[in-house]
Amino acid sequence: MLTGVILAGGDHRRMGGENKALLSIYGETLIQRQIREMETICDEIIIVTNEPKPFLREVDVSVRIITDFVRGKGPLGGLHAGLSLAEHEEAWVVGCDMPSISAQAARLMQQFKEEFRLEAVVPRIAGRLEMLHSIYNTSIANKALSLLNTGDHRLEQLLHYIRWSEMDSDQFVVRGIETRFTHAIKTMDDYRQFLSNFTDGIDINEKHQLME
Repeated sequence: MLTGVILAGGDHRRMGGENKALLSIYGETLIQRQIREMETICDEIIIVTNEPKPFLREVDVSVRIITDFVRGKGPLGGLHAGLSLAEHEEAWVVGCDMPSISAQAARLMQQFKEEFRLEAVVPRIAGRLEMLHSIYNTSIANKALSLLNTGDHRLEQLLHYIRWSEMDSDQFVVRGIETRFTHAIKTMDDYRQFLSNFTDGIDINEKHQLME
């Protein structure tokens, strides 16, 4: 059983105030796109946001919308809230600005985590750890809270307190999983670039389906 957690915080300054999660991508919002992908493997989905109202009309009532317990602490605060209220023992956690999240990649990381009895598995793509497309045991919520209480809100610091392993990009590629699943839209230029690239490979079929 797996919980999907979408962290939908931030002030969107680099987007000119535009909410990244609500950007339109060929007939659906970015967060609707994420939920559609998560629903293929997740038994529940949680959105963590301190501004719930904009999401109420965008998502099904089955999607739980919660707020941070400890506000103003960035992704670590959102992670803590999502893991604390998840109904299941494992969670797939993503950022709301990631339009190409991959259930296939998440399932592979979940299997790896269970095989080696880890508390988290984090992909390393292009040399960078991507903690917001990772699988976590929800039991580490208390460790996230302890870190928050120290005043250190850096998400990567959590790795010092848990049993975890990375999965290198090669481990996804050899299984036919494209590593673009960690791509994030940070600016309006990123958004326009994503839309312009939405017609290559598998995405062109998806685009046609969405526009029918």
